[in-house]
Amino acid sequence: MPQATATVADPAGDSSSERTGLPGAGSDFAPLLRAVKGQGLLERRTGRYAIGIAANVVALGGVITAFALLGDTWWSLFLAPPLAVLWTRTAFVAHDAGHSQISGDRGTSRLLGLLHANLLLGMNEAWWNDKHVRHHANPNHVDKDPDVGVGALVWTQKQAAQRAGFARRLTRNQARLFFPMLLLEGIALKIYGFQFLRRQPAGERAVSALLMTGHLALYATLLLTTLSPGKAVVFALLVHALFGLHLGMAFAPNHKGMEMPDPDGDRWSHLQRQVLTSRNVRGAVLTDWFLGGLNYQIEHHLFPSMPRPHLRLAQPLVKAHCESIGMPYAETGLVESYRQALAHMHEVGEPLR
Repeated sequence: MPQATATVADPAGDSSSERTGLPGAGSDFAPLLRAVKGQGLLERRTGRYAIGIAANVVALGGVITAFALLGDTWWSLFLAPPLAVLWTRTAFVAHDAGHSQISGDRGTSRLLGLLHANLLLGMNEAWWNDKHVRHHANPNHVDKDPDVGVGALVWTQKQAAQRAGFARRLTRNQARLFFPMLLLEGIALKIYGFQFLRRQPAGERAVSALLMTGHLALYATLLLTTLSPGKAVVFALLVHALFGLHLGMAFAPNHKGMEMPDPDGDRWSHLQRQVLTSRNVRGAVLTDWFLGGLNYQIEHHLFPSMPRPHLRLAQPLVKAHCESIGMPYAETGLVESYRQALAHMHEVGEPLR
């Protein structure tokens, strides 16, 4: 399967793609790209990533060691939150590897993705990259972005009108059910990964399946040799619930409730397509850490191969550029970002109520 940067990084590096946008928008992105390149913000931070990855692995090892030393006790449940947090950090690394932010070598990027997603998390990096590349290419486009396709949730009133039975009742209340449903996301990510195996070429399928199965085997062995079966099930469910909630809370503010391009309307330029559909979340160090730096979502979508540590440095340039050309730049606080996303989901379900 293709790495994310094979598609999503091209518009940022080729201003000719802007000429397919609206009249007069063709050169809007080029000056910003030059400014960002001029400050070296597209250069990779391999050393910083190496330190971050090593620290995360050491921390994971520490939690696992503590878990084994505690033995068969309910006190082990207190290790579920830190493990879920470290799993989310691991997912961020897999995300960055898919965008070739860590290394420019495709093989190295895929290896990092396989180790962090498939082996450490039991996810399928090929499934994630396939889905994520389509999202980056056409964010919030109902016909092209899988993140706003019909699933457990829906994102337009047209989608809602087609719901029936239990799905219709779910859509009526999807705003209030959103966060509880995130508790299931950690398990769902594993299921989606195994379902995607049949779409992979034989060689890739074998590697992906081996690593994901290895994750499950090692994880089950650790739990069942340390805890009683009942405690092991509770611990596994708690870790996956917290992991899904944390990961979902990091990605939910980014696009929900933002502009959705009209499939039958004019084609937007790269700048319009990425800025108008994305929302930044303001905050200090704690917010940046909790959201993995992806709270600078506008910058990430404009420059998907930009290392995550550079996103906050690029923000002043991007914001000033948008202001200079009169393009809206959405930025809000964390709580308000969730309010806006939930308000959109509530509005989508309104006709069914």
